[in-house]
Amino acid sequence: MATVHAVEGDFLYEEIASQVATLINDATLKPGERIPSVRQMSAERGVSVSTVLQAYRLLEDRGLIEARPQSGYYVRKRLQERVIVPECSQPPRSSTPVSVTSLILDVYERVNHPDYVPFGAAVPSPELLPTEELSRAMARVARREAADTMTYLLSQGSPKLREAIARRTLLWGGQFNRDDVIVTSGCTEALALGLRTVARPGDTIAIESPTYFGVLQLIDSLGMKALEFPTDPTSGVRLDELERVLKAGGVRACLFAPNFNNPLGSLMPDERKEALVEMLARYGIPLIEDDLYGDLYFGVSRPMPAKAFDKAGMVLYCGSFSKTISPGYRIGWIIPGRFLQDVKRLKYASTISSSSPAQYAIASYLEGSGYERHLRRLRGAVERGIAHATDAVCRYFPEGTRVTRPQGGFVLWVELPERVDAVQLFHEALRAHITIAPGPIFSASGSFTHFIRLNCGHPWSDRMEQALEQIGQIVYRMLRE
Repeated sequence: MATVHAVEGDFLYEEIASQVATLINDATLKPGERIPSVRQMSAERGVSVSTVLQAYRLLEDRGLIEARPQSGYYVRKRLQERVIVPECSQPPRSSTPVSVTSLILDVYERVNHPDYVPFGAAVPSPELLPTEELSRAMARVARREAADTMTYLLSQGSPKLREAIARRTLLWGGQFNRDDVIVTSGCTEALALGLRTVARPGDTIAIESPTYFGVLQLIDSLGMKALEFPTDPTSGVRLDELERVLKAGGVRACLFAPNFNNPLGSLMPDERKEALVEMLARYGIPLIEDDLYGDLYFGVSRPMPAKAFDKAGMVLYCGSFSKTISPGYRIGWIIPGRFLQDVKRLKYASTISSSSPAQYAIASYLEGSGYERHLRRLRGAVERGIAHATDAVCRYFPEGTRVTRPQGGFVLWVELPERVDAVQLFHEALRAHITIAPGPIFSASGSFTHFIRLNCGHPWSDRMEQALEQIGQIVYRMLRE
């Protein structure tokens, strides 16, 4: 094993845990196999015994290893090892106007209701967010820059915040400055600006299948049509199918999430991202890239977005702090490449500028090293949530259930036996005060009628375990009936 060089000494144990987790997830270390002893790992890595113990405790918390008295640590034989991943989707081969269902409003209506177990909306728990640190940042801004927060910023956004966003792209090889960045009101506005810039009402937009229902709502609201493409739960959209359609013409733009698609959690390999960008450049097709979950990876390093391979400026790169810092602040961004001036004009015409206080507060928070420490904790928490939820589904759901193995993000996509109606299950779960997201809302064609999505962005608890057990009982009852 290679020596680990942590960014900060205090978190060396997390770096060690992350590398061991990678060896487990790629089957280099197999279930039931003994991992290096604490003293052996300490000697190999040149770290203290207490650091290795911290790393191993973290891996135990994540359900990856287990301690055996007088024997050492072993890779845990998890229930989820028996789970089959859903197959690549097979959506209709024709574009269609999007039909937005009222079920989406039902999913979000109870997002903060304390009486409901929150498996529905993909919103992180406030317990996992830097609430106190952000409040202190907002207080600093109120004292030092009160007058500035009371007026409009430039439509492109706070220079300090844009500098911080551009600086963070260095993590994946980006070479941008603040003038390349436009601050938006969350990732949703970034995607909307991208769509409005490169397409018109009636145009066809290529999307993944399944895809985030917010994307479907945007396409519907803009009078555009969606063309769903087969998407593998592990490696993302099928490029062979995409090129077949591009040759025939008719697609105006693509809107994909190569890093951790919602709801699949899929991760497109770097070589396929590069091939995707080169293919679209050949056909002159813009790519609106949704990288909302890019910082919530479970591996050793942050995955590169497709934007990292963009030489022609045809990728409009969109992101947000909504899933990592605060959904309520509504601060996102777009790096639109060659479309910068067009996006700037649309931004000014639509909202003039995003919230000034929120921009100043987040820029202040990003000045120190606290954000990186927070991201490490958050990634560990949501990875544990995914592992616990997967084990619970394996334990309580009937034979024939399939579950994705997300490589990042905090949602889980569950395929139930075909006879189970996901919408009926959604309503049954609501009566039991449990929220889930039914599969059909993730498809323009209303597919995935026996799928559900589970939000795992909350600290795991007995209440959540019991809720999944209860959903499993409802599924069994539906199959009997």
